[in-house]
Amino acid sequence: MRSQSVTLFGVEGARAIADPVRREILELLRAAPLSAGGIAQRFAISRPAVSKHLRVLIECGVVEVTVDGRRRIYTLRTEPLVEVADYLDRLIGPALPQRFDALATEVARTRRERKAASNMPKFENGRKRA
Repeated sequence: MRSQSVTLFGVEGARAIADPVRREILELLRAAPLSAGGIAQRFAISRPAVSKHLRVLIECGVVEVTVDGRRRIYTLRTEPLVEVADYLDRLIGPALPQRFDALATEVARTRRERKAASNMPKFENGRKRA
């Protein structure tokens, strides 16, 4: 029986998102390709630290670099991240319908309680209102 586990491609995607700075960089690149300087100016860490994170993201396959003259432009590649998302969906997916079922039960209970409360007689100063 073959296991439906994450391939090395997906493991690298998971490694890429393990660090909060790398997640922030991915968010920036999701909006638009950027140069290293364009990325670094948005962080309070050193340029070498940003470069190190970019290197990890490239190694993981979630960022692609192209050379434009003297500039390096970094672009998001989503394939490894999609594989991680698919794996997590398989892993926790069956739990989601159960959670939605519980939510639906709770909503129905609340509606019943509100309906019952609205059908109860209203009192004012100890007397039933008309």
